[in-house]
Amino acid sequence: MKNDKKPEWYDPGKADSFSSTVKPGVSGDPRSNERPVITGRFVKKKTGLKINPDILAADIRAGNRTALAKGITLIESNAEHDFQTAQALLQRLLPESGKSIRIGITGVPGAGKSTFIESFGSYLCEMGHKVAVLAVDPTSSLTGGSILGDKTRMEKLARNPKAFIRPSPSGGKLGGVHRKTRETMLACEAAGFDVILVETVGVGQSEVIVRDMVDFFMLLVLTGAGDELQGMKKGIMELADAVIVNKADGPNEQAAKKTREEYNRILHFLQPATKGWQTVALTSSALQNKGIDGVWDTIKGFVGNTKQSGVFEDRRRSQTKEWLNDLIIDQLQMNFFQHPAIKSLLPKIENEVISGNRPVASGVDELFNAFFEAKI
Repeated sequence: MKNDKKPEWYDPGKADSFSSTVKPGVSGDPRSNERPVITGRFVKKKTGLKINPDILAADIRAGNRTALAKGITLIESNAEHDFQTAQALLQRLLPESGKSIRIGITGVPGAGKSTFIESFGSYLCEMGHKVAVLAVDPTSSLTGGSILGDKTRMEKLARNPKAFIRPSPSGGKLGGVHRKTRETMLACEAAGFDVILVETVGVGQSEVIVRDMVDFFMLLVLTGAGDELQGMKKGIMELADAVIVNKADGPNEQAAKKTREEYNRILHFLQPATKGWQTVALTSSALQNKGIDGVWDTIKGFVGNTKQSGVFEDRRRSQTKEWLNDLIIDQLQMNFFQHPAIKSLLPKIENEVISGNRPVASGVDELFNAFFEAKI
């Protein structure tokens, strides 16, 4: 017997009704001022979905992890219509920020940064702390997304209710890391995370940038210090408040202790990264959780020492001032290159300079004259 009953989604008035027709009642974010637009068979979301910064800030301060993730996504957005909302959100979160210990972690390739962070973060959670890990990942030039994906490398820590891991793509631009990672730190602090771990991609300049946004900076190294020290950049060692010789376990343990002693001898002759604090070398085994407590004791000693001397707050104020100056430079650069007069004139100037028909300084002078004349 033929069944003439039509499915609920069938629309006899449509020739192509094999696809389901969306019925009224589909709603968007209940906290948004806008709703999706129902257009026949498709649900079309309006671009620039409005977010209420007051509600989102309240949810973040209450420790809502979903709200925190949403807030960070807003902060990381490159869309112009998200910028003002993100800044309004940060303005509401600022009073609750700044109460954490910010720790930067870098290391030579193969030093075991992710394993160390997972072991160290898990230890801190057991001690009653709330830990946020901001992993500054290199960005895929094809997709623009994170390549490393730290949540897959720190499965145990990612499952811990007291931890929050956020792998943030650098966007291929170190300046982007400088602003967005700082603002993400503020959001995490407002959500109640009292220890912030910032992992660098380890590409040279990123160490300097991360150093300028944390309180304590540690460098992870391997055994075989004689060879490593020859290739180790003196500048990076001078940034560190502690050098951690990782993988100090099994047959490697004695070699690691020897490496630690060699680093301590060399660090004695280098200028300390922090006034009033002697950089120290330690050993640890992230795999066996050995020496992790010693690392935390060193950090607590550093914080107590620098807060008592006033260096801690001085560094925070200096970092904020540098952040302000960096953002001014970024904004000026963006306004310059996006200006219509510059866009039209720049290709001509570039060709003249590259062909050797014009001095570089002369080309720059003409570009700036065109920029300022257009602004008048």
